[in-house]
Amino acid sequence: MNEDLEAKYSINMEIKFKHLELIDIPKLVEESKRKWQNYSLCQVNDSVVRLGVLEGEFHWHKHDDGDEFFYVIDGKLFIDLEDKTVELNPKEGFVIPRSILHKTRAPSRTAVLMVENITVKPTGN
Repeated sequence: MNEDLEAKYSINMEIKFKHLELIDIPKLVEESKRKWQNYSLCQVNDSVVRLGVLEGEFHWHKHDDGDEFFYVIDGKLFIDLEDKTVELNPKEGFVIPRSILHKTRAPSRTAVLMVENITVKPTGN
């Protein structure tokens, strides 16, 4: 990740939990103090489950190596695509197919689960 993105976003690529370990998502959300925090929670087969605690905008990007699934736990997430914007509220999910340019925005503190291939760079290609 380049230095500008590192300063703006906190993205932890290290898998935080092993199989058979309890993952206390509300506790992780509560402990998150940054505006844009991304944890790699666990690996499921060839995918990683990430928790994002977000406020503000991410940059336009795409993932050439795989699809990306978003599920809002709390708050509101907007996903800007080239031709429309999708609004996700709690308990709603959405899949971005590989190679589709997108940008996520959270107008206030929002907690999101994301699932993507373990090889995907969260900041895009």
